[in-house]
Amino acid sequence: MMIKTSEDFAAEIKNAIPPERLLIDEPMSKHTTFRIGGPADFLLFPASPEEVATVFKLAKQFAVPVTVLGNGSNVLVLDRGIRGLVIKFGSDMGYIRHGGSTVFAGAGALLADVSKYAAQAKLTGFEFAIGIPGSIGGAVFMNAGAYEGDMSQVVQAVTAVCSNGELKRFTQDELKFAYRHSAFQDNGCFICEVEVALADGEDNSIRGRIDDYTTKRQSKQPIEMPSAGSTFKRPQGHFAGTLIEQAGLKGTRVGGAQVSTKHAGFIINAGGATAKDVLQLISKVQDSVYRQFGVSLHPEVRVLGEE
Repeated sequence: MMIKTSEDFAAEIKNAIPPERLLIDEPMSKHTTFRIGGPADFLLFPASPEEVATVFKLAKQFAVPVTVLGNGSNVLVLDRGIRGLVIKFGSDMGYIRHGGSTVFAGAGALLADVSKYAAQAKLTGFEFAIGIPGSIGGAVFMNAGAYEGDMSQVVQAVTAVCSNGELKRFTQDELKFAYRHSAFQDNGCFICEVEVALADGEDNSIRGRIDDYTTKRQSKQPIEMPSAGSTFKRPQGHFAGTLIEQAGLKGTRVGGAQVSTKHAGFIINAGGATAKDVLQLISKVQDSVYRQFGVSLHPEVRVLGEE
């Protein structure tokens, strides 16, 4: 039997998809909002659900592990990078359209863009997402939320590629949303398109909420610094950022990683941070908060790759 090599895999991918959309040994620090992470063996930017299905079948044929990213905004890629194939949903999968009060968005569509699109169509219900960094695919995966709203409230269906390489449409009941959780964290399927059910709204009211949420985010969150967004899940009965601030940890650093002085719920890359720095700082924050308040903090950020 002929041994299939990584070069064979790359050649097959380039036969199926324009070769400029496949990068080899690409530093993930260029493709995550944390600006941290070692190289991916292969990094691919698909342009359609059908391309995702084709690539997934090839990866299975060559026994290449697959990791899927949205905008790279809720992840920490470890310093040795990610083995196998990383599929990143970017602008090529960022289409947005609507029919009636339903908005259809490719997994790579940024939440802010979907929120603005809905506002222009005078559809209400997605205003909360204006301040969440990242793509709608990643947001569904994590059931992301802000300002008392989350994906579970508005997503009515998802089209995904599953383990057999076929496209499947998941209805709302099959999405199994819970706090910062969806079925896609367990079922091995990859989100390609999201259907969002909204309602007709009043233009001034919609834009007023968007402006309000945008102002709050800009004034309270360290959006000017590289980060993965909010670092910790909200512990029951508490706010992670408040506990961290009360523990006296604002500004605490390990290497280039720092607890933001603007919002203690964010760990930022203050310059040259490694994934090891971030993990050590997370551990330090967890230990201090538990020691002082008896509350366990659990990271919201996905950790990917090899240390």
